[in-house]
Amino acid sequence: MLLLLPPSECKSAPTRGKPLDLGSLSFPVLTPGREEVLDALVGLCSAGADAAAAAAVLGLGPTQTELVARNAGLRTAPTARAEQIYTGVVYDALDAASLDAAARRRLRRVAVTSSVFGLVRLADRIPSYRLSGDTTLPGLGPVAAHWRRHLGEAVAEGVGSGVLVDLRSGTYAAFWRPEGDVARRTVTVRVLHEHQGARKVVSHFNKATKGRIVRAVLTDGGTPRTPQAFAAQLRDLGWYVEEGAPTPRGTQLDVVVAEL
Repeated sequence: MLLLLPPSECKSAPTRGKPLDLGSLSFPVLTPGREEVLDALVGLCSAGADAAAAAAVLGLGPTQTELVARNAGLRTAPTARAEQIYTGVVYDALDAASLDAAARRRLRRVAVTSSVFGLVRLADRIPSYRLSGDTTLPGLGPVAAHWRRHLGEAVAEGVGSGVLVDLRSGTYAAFWRPEGDVARRTVTVRVLHEHQGARKVVSHFNKATKGRIVRAVLTDGGTPRTPQAFAAQLRDLGWYVEEGAPTPRGTQLDVVVAEL
């Protein structure tokens, strides 16, 4: 099983910790692709570069130039576990630090889609960075297109013979699309908020519920191998789930919630 999460836009910045060691990260097949992104991003943001121009490329405002400097120092900046770097609604709801010992061992089943590192597991030590998935970097091109050339083998390694639970947002879904046998074992999850008989997608419900789903699945410990088995697992865990028909890209599950 592989639970595939989006990153958070906001990230905590550790003040101490070992510098980045690409060789220590999960999915070593991605090392060459990571080097290319780091070269392009650090080069854009390094000393002597136009900070305002770099900020414009990165989609940053005039008061966020400190993030340009942060990117410039990525190779030597302090690192922390990815579960500590990524913040926001999804990761608050997952609350990985409070999982019991057995569930924490299962954190290897979770991977985060990263604009800089491709995929990381929550135990991987990474620095804080700022690079949105829809950015085009000078010398590299669109970040999403770059990772489409690299991620297939890494995802296949991570999912093994189990089910792939794709919880990414649209921007990061563009980094890689499931195909073939992996697609037949892929589920995407859409969270719908139902209120007074009407259903709609609400960002906060969507993110919080996805974090809670990951937490519950890790705590439960089951290892479903098909979309149908994963839907059954969610129902057993108390969610109302509607299954869509299988498609060449996977099976969509609608999780309907009334309140957080």
